[in-house]
Order: sequence, then C-alpha cells, then structure tokens
Amino acid sequence: MKKIAFLFFSLAFLVSCGSSRVVDEARETMRGDWQLTSITYPGNDQNIQVSLLNDIPARCLEGSSWMFVSNNNTGSYEPSGINCDSNAQFFIWSIDGAGGAMGNYDLMLKPTNEDYKSELGNQGYRINLTHLSGDQMTWEQTVNFEGKPFTIKMNFNK
Repeated sequence: MKKIAFLFFSLAFLVSCGSSRVVDEARETMRGDWQLTSITYPGNDQNIQVSLLNDIPARCLEGSSWMFVSNNNTGSYEPSGINCDSNAQFFIWSIDGAGGAMGNYDLMLKPTNEDYKSELGNQGYRINLTHLSGDQMTWEQTVNFEGKPFTIKMNFNK
C-alpha cells in the first residue's frame, strides 16, 4: 500500500511540475513585441460590430501593437486605425496552466492604469491561448451572442 501511495504522489508531483515548466516557457515565448494582425469570427458570416477589452471596437485592435514583459507580467497595447483612440492601454497578464495536461492554457488580462494599478478591482479577461510559437500567437474567446456560441479569434505575429 505504501508503494502505491508513493507512486501516486510522485506522479502527481511530476505532472504539476511539468505543467508549470511549460507555463514558464510560454511566458518567455510571449515576451516582447507583437502585432495583432487579424480578428476573425470562425463559423459566423454576419457583419456585426464587436467590441473587445474595455469596449474597444475590434477594428481599432487590428494592427495594434502589443508588448509583454515576462519578468513582472505587465504589458501594454496601442489601438490603431481611423477614428480610434490610440492611447496606450496597460494590463497585468498571466498564463493559467490548470488545464495544461490537456494542452489548454488560458491567458488572463487585467486592465490597469499606466502605473499597473487595477481600477476595476478584481475584474479582467480570460482568453484561451490556442497557439503560441516564437513568432505567432492565437487567442480564442467564445461568448454568447443571441443565445448561441460566438467565437472570436485573434491572430498575432512577432
């Protein structure tokens, strides 16, 4: 019985260490400057106006520049486009590796002011990090729209 308990705890320890190592590698990969190249809505051909991240129109986020600092989990982005507010927006970010064994990771963004102090309390955004490589990253978020799932896909290049 002691051997079974030891094996169980050893396996649990290895799985937990493995996912945190992968999360650390993902944080390092995200470090640096990225550009949000496109926002798509897979499976939806309707022409609708979507707002994201503090009610910023999606059209203002396409082409925006993003910066991720991995040593303190801070970052910023600058919306772009005609008739768009181009003031830098700041956030604190982290990667939740709770679903790491299944290959699912969530990116959590918490909007802040320029001093990285939250003005919304404990509110933020949880977005599924579906792809991350040295030069490409994809986020997906599924929300309800008119009672049906609606997926928003954001593609980044480094």
